[in-house]
Amino acid sequence: MDQRIDATAAQDPIAARYGGQAVPSPLAALPDLLLSHRSVRAFSAEPVPEGTVEAMVAAAQSASTSSNLQTWSVVAVEDQARRDALAKCANSQAYVSQAPLQMVWLADLSRLWDAAETHGIAAEGTDYLEMFLVGAIDAALAAQSAALAAEALGLGICYIGAMRNKPREVAEILGLPPRVMAVFGMCVGHPDPARAAAVKPRLGQSGVLFRETYDAAAVPPAVAAYDAAQARFYESQGMERPAWSKHSADRVAGPQSLSGRHTLAETLRAMGFALK
Repeated sequence: MDQRIDATAAQDPIAARYGGQAVPSPLAALPDLLLSHRSVRAFSAEPVPEGTVEAMVAAAQSASTSSNLQTWSVVAVEDQARRDALAKCANSQAYVSQAPLQMVWLADLSRLWDAAETHGIAAEGTDYLEMFLVGAIDAALAAQSAALAAEALGLGICYIGAMRNKPREVAEILGLPPRVMAVFGMCVGHPDPARAAAVKPRLGQSGVLFRETYDAAAVPPAVAAYDAAQARFYESQGMERPAWSKHSADRVAGPQSLSGRHTLAETLRAMGFALK
C-alpha cells in the first residue's frame, strides 16, 4: 500500500505515521498532540516563556514513578556558555547551543542515599543495576510527560542521547554529586518556522505490536515495508538517507559505533553506581 507523505497527509498525524495502513477507529479519537510529535532541530532566538520550566516539571512529576521513589531530577540550563559546553560534550550538535533551553534529565540515586543515611539505614540497594535502571526509566517517563507539556505550549523539543557520550564532563558542568548521571538532554524552544520539521513515519504496528506472544516472523516484512516508507518520506523532504534497517545496523555494528558509550559501565562505576 502507498505510504507516501504528501501535503494532505502531513496535516493528519495518523496518515503521517502510518500512511495508508488500516488503523483502529479509536486512534482517531486521540488528541493530535499525542501523534504529531516531531524532533525539532532548528529554533528561533525567542526565549521560552516565563513559567515554561515549572509547567514542564509539573507534568514530569505527574508521570508514573517506580514505588514513588522519584529517582530522577532535571537541570534546566539557559546560560549560553553552559549550553555551549554541553554541546561540546554531545558530539557538538549545534542545536544544543541554539535552543534557548536545555533540560538535562538525570538518573538520581543521591536522594535515596541521603534519605537512608538520615535514618541510619544502609543504602546497599542503590549499588545494584536494578536501581540505576529504575532511575533511568523514571527519568524517561518524566521527560516524556514534560515533552508533551512543552508541545502543548507551542514549543518544540529534541531529545539528546549524546549527553551520555561524556557523562563525567557533563557531571562536572552541572555540578552533579555522586550517584547522579545525565541520561539524556532535551532541547526546548520555539521551532524556526523557516525550517519546519515533518512528522516521520514509524514502523507499522505489525512490527511492534504482538498479541499474546512475540511473532518474530512478522518483523522482517514490517521492516521491509518501513524501509520503503522511509525512502518515500526522505524523498518527499528532498533528503537522501540509507534505509532504516541499514542505518540501524550501522549504529550497532560494534563499540566504535557507540560514540564512546561502550565504556559506560566503567564510567558509571566511577560516578558512584556500583552496578552489581
